[in-house]
Amino acid sequence: MENRRFVKRTPRTEEHNTENMIFGTRAVIETIKSGKTIERIFLQKDLKNELTQELLELLRGEMVTVSKVPVEKLNRLTRKNHQGVVAFTSPVDFVTLHNIVANSYENGLAPLVLILDRVTDVRNFGAICRSAECAGANGVVIPTKGGAMINSDAVKTSAGALSHLPICKEDSLVHSIKYLKDSGFQIIACTEKTDKLVYEADLSIPTAVIMGSEENGISDELLAAADEKLKIPIVGQIDSLNVSVAAGIILFESVRQRS
Repeated sequence: MENRRFVKRTPRTEEHNTENMIFGTRAVIETIKSGKTIERIFLQKDLKNELTQELLELLRGEMVTVSKVPVEKLNRLTRKNHQGVVAFTSPVDFVTLHNIVANSYENGLAPLVLILDRVTDVRNFGAICRSAECAGANGVVIPTKGGAMINSDAVKTSAGALSHLPICKEDSLVHSIKYLKDSGFQIIACTEKTDKLVYEADLSIPTAVIMGSEENGISDELLAAADEKLKIPIVGQIDSLNVSVAAGIILFESVRQRS
C-alpha cells in the first residue's frame, strides 16, 4: 500500500486588502471615535458583551454596513485575535445627498448624479467613478448595503477619481430618488427593458441616472420610480454591455448634450 503523508492545512484567509483592516472591539471603537470613516464591519453572530454594546451604540445613525457572521468567516479574514470584530476603513469620506444636491446647482451647469443599484464589483465601481468624474458628475449615490466595498482597489481603478468625486451612501435608494425628484431632477433608468434610446432623451437638464447590478440590472422598484427608461443600441451578437462601459456611454451623451 502506498505511503501517504497527511498534512494539516491552515485555513486560507479571504482576499481582502489588509492595509485598511482593523480587528479587535476596542481598536474598532477608537477608530470610529477618531472620526475615520468605516466602510464595513463584520461582527460575530451572538456576540454579547459590554464592549460590543458600546460599539453598536456608537454605530447608531452611522452609514456603516454591519454584517453578523459566523466566527469561521472572521477567521478567514484574519488569523489574529479579532475578538469577534473585524472592520475595514474607507479611503473616502462620504457626504450627504443634501450636500450633493445643494452643491450641484452652484457651478452653472445642469446637475448630473449617478445612482448605482447593487453594483458589487470593486473594479466596475472604480471604473464608473472614473468616468463620472471625467464627465463632471456631481456625485454618486450607492446603497448602504449590497454595493461594492470602497477599498484601495476601487481607488486604484478609479485613477484617483474617488479623491474628487462626492460619494453618498443611502439606506433607501427609493427615498433618494424621491428626494432628487423633489429637488428638480429627472430620473433616468439605463435598461434594456425599453425601446427608447439614450440619444432620444433630453439629458441637458438636471438628471440622475440609475445603473443596475452586473447580474440583475435595475431592481423593479427603482425602475418603477424612474421618469424615463433608456437603452443603449447594440448591433452585435452579445446583448449586453459591462455596467462600467454602459455608464460611460450615457454619461458622455449627457456631456455632449450639455456642451
